[in-house]
Parts: sequence; structure tokens; C-alpha cells
Amino acid sequence: MMLDNNLVRHLDACETMGNATAICSDKTGTLTTNRMTVVQSYIAGHTFKTDPPHYDMLPPKSAELLISGISLNSGYTSKILTSGIPGDPPKQVGNKTECALLGFVRLLGKDYQPVRDEFTEETLIKVFTFNSMRKSMSTVVPRPGGGLRVFSKGASEIVLKKCSFILGANGKPLKYNAIDRALTARNIIEPMASEGLRTLCLAYKDYVPGEPEKNEVHYGIDTPPNLDDEDAITTGLTCIALVGIEDPVRPEVPAAIRRCQRSGITVRMVTGDNVNTARSIAIKCGIIKPDSDFLVLEGKEFNYKIRDEEGEVKQELLDKVWPKLRVLARSSPQDKYTLVKGIIDSKLTANREVVAVTGDGTNDGPALKKADVGFAMGLAGTDVAKEASDIILTDDNFTSIVKAVMWGRNVYDSIAKFLQFQLTVNVVAVIVAFLGAIIIKDSPLKAVQMLWVNLIMDTLASLALATEMPTSDLLKRKPYGRTKPLISRTMTKNILGHSVYQLIVIFILLFCGHNLFDIEDGRYQTFGAEPSVHFTIVFNTFVMMTLFNEINARKIHGERNVFEGISGNPIYYGIWIGTLAAQVVIVQFGGPAFSTSGLSLEQWVWCIFLGMGTLLWGQFINSIPTKKLPKKFFSWGAGPPEERLSEMVESDMPRSRMSSMDSMRDGQILWLRGLTRLQTQVCLPFTSISYLERKGWHCLLCV
Repeated sequence: MMLDNNLVRHLDACETMGNATAICSDKTGTLTTNRMTVVQSYIAGHTFKTDPPHYDMLPPKSAELLISGISLNSGYTSKILTSGIPGDPPKQVGNKTECALLGFVRLLGKDYQPVRDEFTEETLIKVFTFNSMRKSMSTVVPRPGGGLRVFSKGASEIVLKKCSFILGANGKPLKYNAIDRALTARNIIEPMASEGLRTLCLAYKDYVPGEPEKNEVHYGIDTPPNLDDEDAITTGLTCIALVGIEDPVRPEVPAAIRRCQRSGITVRMVTGDNVNTARSIAIKCGIIKPDSDFLVLEGKEFNYKIRDEEGEVKQELLDKVWPKLRVLARSSPQDKYTLVKGIIDSKLTANREVVAVTGDGTNDGPALKKADVGFAMGLAGTDVAKEASDIILTDDNFTSIVKAVMWGRNVYDSIAKFLQFQLTVNVVAVIVAFLGAIIIKDSPLKAVQMLWVNLIMDTLASLALATEMPTSDLLKRKPYGRTKPLISRTMTKNILGHSVYQLIVIFILLFCGHNLFDIEDGRYQTFGAEPSVHFTIVFNTFVMMTLFNEINARKIHGERNVFEGISGNPIYYGIWIGTLAAQVVIVQFGGPAFSTSGLSLEQWVWCIFLGMGTLLWGQFINSIPTKKLPKKFFSWGAGPPEERLSEMVESDMPRSRMSSMDSMRDGQILWLRGLTRLQTQVCLPFTSISYLERKGWHCLLCV
């Protein structure tokens, strides 16, 4: 998974992701490229859509304030660096939104660095850093000629509400009231947002020592402004410009989202951007479609719909919103947490929703912790977000989440494949040994042969089946669900069906093989006699059927072509060929150590032919309709994990292990529970081992 840009911090999150039914994704950097560029602007009463204006085209005051505001009211760690590779675009370092604005300064024909050299970080008087609540950033700097100057930038509708003036065509301030703001929003902001642009407003405010202009505030030595009062400092602003920043959708994201939707996963966008911008990006990504029934809400409207008169979140109200919700705009980290928690706690669906969420900020920690699987951004994420996450996306790309889904489903399928293979082997081996010991007073499969089958061949088979790489076919089915049986009806059908074939073949060889092959009957040999060819054929045929059934076990959903993709897994066919070669050595040269006698070429051909019969028999089993089989008798391991976990742990765990359970994750608990149950129940069918051993019988699971 690391090669697919998924750094897994908690191992159980991998399998959980395979059953995800909902993904709440950020927009910037995950669905988009996070390489931002200013493509439209509104300055001094003019809109520039195609080409950016040059510095000399703007009123001097507006141009000067614009350059200073962008250069100073940004993190000094945000920079535009020249790429070392000829022809490549400049490298953006730091906050991408600020880098877009700094790039805009260069497009105007100026450089931001001389302004920063004049006003170093030490000279900045006060900085109100950007956060998800204020959605703006403001910086107080010394004003040329005395006094203070406040630069502010942020979400256009947020900052415009604080503006009482706007710079006109000649660079002089004009009165700016609520009607003007509404017109600006309708004529400037909404068209930009509808094109998927992030809109920002740049503004300023002057505190002057002398007689103030209409958009200035008097600054007295005896009555300085309270710089801790952010509301007072950042009101009465003068709008300098509005800019539209483009953050293109990643080219591969729409296809990835379509694959998620086909596989039964609902993708929701949770962003802090303008609702029109969010809707436009969601349409481009394919999250929402014009002909579908969906909801696009802002954070305020979302909270209004899910809270009662006392302001408390009500699950019944949230259940009316989240099923159709696809885009949550202008949202806060608390809104994201509320949405994730509400989906998880909902009882609307038969199976509880499994929710994955992405986050990069410190405030995203609670949502990442609450989600079934939390994805932190490896490039843009904070350390707090990474610590709270289960998986870190090293490339911040949504397609990596889709790969995590594929890996999760592949893990589940690998477990199911091995269970199907292992249970078939054990069912046949136990029945053959048990009935053989009763009927002919001897087990056709000797202890050392069972050791080879169970401890060596099955171990290698588990490694082979577990190394199957995930394919896109995994995304063609719906999630399993938290209560789906581990052993499905299809698996039970395969286990019983192949067991029947193998038992028929083995018992025919056991009772009639000496006549069919014209060899000595090995059923009634005296103690200490040489290994018989008869029982060697039985053992060899059983191993051949098991080997070819290992190929059948590669497919657990009724697929016809069991060889599909086998050439792309060298570990699998390497182990298969190696096991076959080892079997040849054991049969031909094992002698008394493995209770075998060398076989002729004709006998080998018949053993392999009967083994290959499992492939044809598998096609017959696939023809049996699975849906007509009763779930009650053909599926095992179903049930909600939350309800059964504590009960199982308490019943299975010794008290000495219970003391440290609180600090364990569910995956560790389930592992210890399974280990304990194996220890206590592995010999349960043979309750009197000593008695059986005196009779010459052996517990096959203990050999």
C-alpha cells in the first residue's frame, strides 16, 4: 500500500476501508491539484477575465495597496521559487492560496520580495492568522507617514461584510453599503464561483495621526486602538480588489469517483469554500449530477436543519439531511465532525454506515478520530491530523483513497480464499482419516503426510493466496457490510461441493484402487510392512486434488475463469510449482519417512488427471444457483460486531488478559479472542484424546 501512496498507521483500518460506504472528502488538494492561480480579478471598478492587468493600468493608489496588501498580509514562509528545470512552472512553497496571490503580484509586473525586505516580520505589529472560524487573515503594519495600516484578506462574502468603502476607478474610496454588497455578490462573486473559482476579497484600513479621511480612523498617541479587539480592528474596511483563484480538478478524480459510486460508496465534499464554487467543483468531479436528487448546503443552513430550538443536534433531524447531502460548503471542522458522527450513529440503513473522512488541519482531529477510517494529508496535513489518522495519503490525492478501498477488499477476499481452501482440505482429511480408522482400522493418510498437508502445503497456500494483487474488478461489487457472514453461501457451496468430489475419488481409490491399477491391496498390511503403492496413490491423488483446488480457491464469487491474472502473480505460481516439485520428491524418494512408495509414470498421470478433475468439477459447482441455497445453513459468521465483541471477549478471555483490554484496538481484541478460542476448542471434537490414542486414533488438528 505504501507504493500506492497509502501509509497505514493502524493495520485494521486497511480491511475496514474495504467495506466503506461513505467518503467525506476535502476539496483543496484532494479533489483538486492544489496549484492555485489567480485567473480573474475585479479592481478599481473593472473586471479582468482573460488577461491580468498590468501595474501601470491601475490607479496608483489601488496598485500600491494591492501589492503591499498581498506581500505583507501573507505568511512569509509562502514563496514563489524559480523551478530548476527549464520549461517547468515556478514552484509554490507554503500556503497555496497565498502563493496564488504572490504569483498574481508577478503577473502585475512587480515583485513581493522588496516589500517584505522593507517590512520584515519583526516589524509587523499584530497578525490575526487565518483559521476555519474567521475565514480571513489580517495583519497590522506601520503606516508610511505615521499611524497604523490594517490589511485583511479572506472569503469574499465574509470580508465584504466588514467593508464600508471600496476603491473606485480613480483609486479614491467610495461609500459601500448593503445594496452595493448585494450587487457585487450577484455580478462579480457569483459568476466567478459558478466557474469553480475560489473568491477572495482584499481590503485595508488606515489609522492616521492627523485629520482622517472618510475611510480612515484617527490614531492618537493617548488613545491607541485596542489591537486585541479583532472585531473593532477589522471593521470599517476599504475593499481593494476581488480575485478569483482557480484550483483545477485533478484529471484522474472524476473517473475515480465514478468507480466509487459504482462500487456502492457515496462521496461527499466537505469544504470551506463558497457554496457556488463547491457546487461547480462537485459537478466537474461527478459528485453531483444535474438529474439526481441531492442536497448542497452551507454550514449555517446545515446546522439550522439538524438542531432543535435549544441548539442541540438531533439524530432524527440529521437523518433527514445526510442521505441526500453531497456538498457541505462554508463548513467548519465542527460541522465535519457532526456530519461524520451523525452518519455513523444513524439507524436508517440495515447495516451501519462505514465512514471514511479526509482532513489536513489541526481542528480536523476529532473528525478523523471519530471516523471508521481517517485519512490525513501527507503533504499539506499538520502533525496533529496525521497523529489522529489511520492512514496518511503521501500524495494528498483522492485516487489513493480508491486504491485503499481496493486493498481493503483484497485483504478480505484473501482471508476468504484461504478459508475456502483450508476448510475443504480439513473436511476431507478429517473424514478420510476418521472413516478409514473405523472401517479398515488404519488411516489412509499417515501422520507425517498430514503434517505435510497441514503445516507445509497449507502454509504455503496461504502465502500464495494472500499475495494476490488487487484489481479493478474489486470495485464492481457493493461493500460486504458489517454483518455479512465471513463464510458466504458461495464459499460454503464450494467447500461442500469440492469436498464431495474429493471424498468420492479418495474412497473409490481406497476400496477399488488395487483393482483399477492392478496393484497389491494396501488396506490390510501388517505392522511394520513396507509402504504400499496403493496408499501412496491415495495420498498423491489427495495432494493433487488439493493443489488444483488451490487454483479454484483464487475465485470466491462464482467466476468462471479461475486462471485470470495468475500470470501476474509470480509468488503464487512459484509456490504452486514448488509444492508440486516437493510432492514429486516426497512420493518418489520419501520412502518409509513419508510412508510412500515410488509410482510409475502411468500412475502419476492418473493422479494428476484426477486432480485436474477438480477444475471441471468447479465449473459444475458454479452452475448451481447460490441464491436458492438457504442462508441459515449455508452462511457462517454473521452478526453485528459491536454487539458481539464484548460478550465474546468476556466469555473467551482469561482474566489475566482482560486487564489490558481497554488499551487495545478491536483488531487486536479479535485476534486474541480467536487465538484463545483455538487454544480451548481445537481438540473439542476429541474430548478423550488419551482414550483415542490408546485405540490407535489421532487428533488430526493436533498432529
